[in-house]
Amino acid sequence: MLQYYSNNIMQTNGILVINKPPNWTSFDVVAKIRNKLGVKKVGHTGTLDPMATGVLILCLGKATKLAQNMTGYDKEYVAEIMLGATTPTDDAEGELTPAKNVKKKSKTEILETLKKFKGEIFQLPPQFSAKKVKGKRAYAMARKGEEVKLKPVKIKVHELELISYKWPVVKLRIFCGKGFYVRALARDLGQKLGTGGYLSALQRTKVGPYTIKQAVSIETAEEKNILPPPNL
Repeated sequence: MLQYYSNNIMQTNGILVINKPPNWTSFDVVAKIRNKLGVKKVGHTGTLDPMATGVLILCLGKATKLAQNMTGYDKEYVAEIMLGATTPTDDAEGELTPAKNVKKKSKTEILETLKKFKGEIFQLPPQFSAKKVKGKRAYAMARKGEEVKLKPVKIKVHELELISYKWPVVKLRIFCGKGFYVRALARDLGQKLGTGGYLSALQRTKVGPYTIKQAVSIETAEEKNILPPPNL
């Protein structure tokens, strides 16, 4: 690890690439690593939903001052989308509503529809998101049953690859810019196809230069080298 000692208290500075397990919030991971490594200052560079797994970049010690700049990194995901149903959260954590009179879609139809989501597009964030509406978090309003009026946001999808398809499961690789919601893609793909759709599984495989191959589990974090941060 990159360590220095001050007043007999060990402090660690650098970047730690965690492979986030399912059912953990990003803040859960931050708290666990803070306690596990005995580091006072720990921050992350972009949240992952609890159901998602994969690359979560943590900045430790002096490197926390770089966290905000790193939130703009491009990201890569492997996503599983379930067609034929919708949820209010646009993922598997919401209550399932099966679509009616849905016709099975061909691989050609899937590929043609995916073309509409490449490049610079406008995307409406999910109702259950951290976006603010009149000073309130959208997810907090949605949980209370309040009306949430969000505006579409311009985002960029660099690459969108169909990994596999067997009705009703679509598996994709997505390489995208800042502000992209994979849950919103699942919702919008289902709408375009007329089948409904929601995100059933998600793994983040890359954030900027950091990849899933570099990521370590929370359990083994203290046994692995912490990477030097850029320009620290």
